Amino acid sequence: MATDKILPRLVEARLQEALGDSPVVLIHGPRQCGKTTLAQRVGRKLGYAYFNLDEGVSRAAAEADPVGFVADLPERVVIDEGQRVPGLFTALKVAVDRDRRPGRFLLTGSANVLLVPRLADSLSGRMEILRLFPFAQCEIERRRAPFLDRLFEGSFKTLRGERLGRLLAERVVAGGYPPALARKAPRRRAAWYRDYIETMVQRDVRSLARIASLDALPRLLALAAGQTARLLNVADLAGPFQLSRPTIRDYVTLLEQVFLVEELPPWHTNRLRRLVKTPKLHVGDTGLAAALLGLDANALYEDRETYGQLLETFVFQELRRLASGHEDDVRFYHFRDKDDFEVDVVLECAGRKLAGIEVKASSTVTAADFRGLRKFAGAAGKSFTAGVVLYDGDTSASFGDKLYAVPVRSLWGKTA
Repeated sequence: MATDKILPRLVEARLQEALGDSPVVLIHGPRQCGKTTLAQRVGRKLGYAYFNLDEGVSRAAAEADPVGFVADLPERVVIDEGQRVPGLFTALKVAVDRDRRPGRFLLTGSANVLLVPRLADSLSGRMEILRLFPFAQCEIERRRAPFLDRLFEGSFKTLRGERLGRLLAERVVAGGYPPALARKAPRRRAAWYRDYIETMVQRDVRSLARIASLDALPRLLALAAGQTARLLNVADLAGPFQLSRPTIRDYVTLLEQVFLVEELPPWHTNRLRRLVKTPKLHVGDTGLAAALLGLDANALYEDRETYGQLLETFVFQELRRLASGHEDDVRFYHFRDKDDFEVDVVLECAGRKLAGIEVKASSTVTAADFRGLRKFAGAAGKSFTAGVVLYDGDTSASFGDKLYAVPVRSLWGKTA
């Protein structure tokens, strides 16, 4: 397995483009997903100095005098873990208002600033925010992945391939974090993920909020792993704890703030009145989820219900990672109505193209598997480009107008 130091990232082209016209660019994403490596690699090419605010003298100086710290910085600079010093964002605003040359500041952060309004608002209109995820499968395989282009063009063709079987479960359990993938033994990867959770809770979550029951968070995250790809149910999550539902809801938001979980909002339209408006809950990485659940690839593959859930989350996260490098803005939703028609993932491209993805862990597809996609296609109207059932099979095939069965490996392999 190659390391993150030499693997290209899908978002890199967008990053260089942003540095060409934005005074401040922020790369945010979970700790250990490769933000520093990416920022340093791009920074070296463009002559950036580097400062790390995670610890040490630089952080102390920035906390003591944010305005003075920023004023003394070189002309172009990478500031790692900028959210550690919230006052820095206001100081950067002052500096940018005096000099709006593009590409002055490249920041990284392990907290989602979009969920910390005081940080995002301080640089509104001055900062472009890019999300970096753990590795996508195509990044690991060093392959171009045209899946999203095919999806929004509706141009999947009949194709024979190879079924993955248990190899797919291995990919799900391995996840995408670079340090975990650098470990060859599955049990060593699982140990890394468990240590990672402990570090995140004790360090990052503690720094974001004062909470009374810090020990509840790992257990809450394990419960979330068991409910991944399901509708968010705060009552079920609160059940094992002597904590109120509002408190548990706040804890879920904290976990989302450090990219450990993600809420997938419902898609809506005026054409349908009986839509479910509850978001879905997804764990940020399936390697993390499998470690929390104590499942290796064989155990996961045999537990078909849990496998189906984790495979859906795996596909959702792969799509999110592919979209990070797409030239158009891609937004994500799920579709469900009160008659139990549903689509696992809805993708909206540039506000005008809609596509749906249904995920199956089995190796066969029937016309009945397109039930939700047909309902969604009718609601989407002319904006609908394609409905795809991703499954662990060996054949891409058409199932009618703009409906396709496509092997899940097409996310990182051949699609046409």
